[in-house]
Amino acid sequence: MKLEHLPGVLVIEELSFSTPWSHHAFSYEILHNNFSCYLVALIGQRVIGYAGMWLVLDEAHVTNIAVHPDFRNKKVGRGLMLNLLAHAVAKGATRMTLEVRPSNTRALSLYKGLGFKRKGIRKKYYTDNDEDAIIMWKEDLVQG
Repeated sequence: MKLEHLPGVLVIEELSFSTPWSHHAFSYEILHNNFSCYLVALIGQRVIGYAGMWLVLDEAHVTNIAVHPDFRNKKVGRGLMLNLLAHAVAKGATRMTLEVRPSNTRALSLYKGLGFKRKGIRKKYYTDNDEDAIIMWKEDLVQG
């Protein structure tokens, strides 16, 4: 992800989340956070999806992933996650974690299909409606 991608990223962010990240939040991640890795999915110059993670020691933490509504159910999210996993392994991560809403059944299905396992709950994690978050982990990244 580059600064030039942010207008498209922000459109998807607004369409996807009730508490979207700001331009400043994304630009900080790109320019100043040495632990971050952000990817975009493009058709030509159009951003159709994005995903990000933080890499700390041997752990990768998915911060966000979203696909434009016009391109959902076309394996864009899966492709983004597979690329995040590959980047994480290349940078020395051995495991990956993320939080997901219990109500986000599409995301849960994607993550389970990629080998993530439910490991816990963060109570009232989402501030927009106090929904809990399911904590998921994928261990042994280097083994697939």
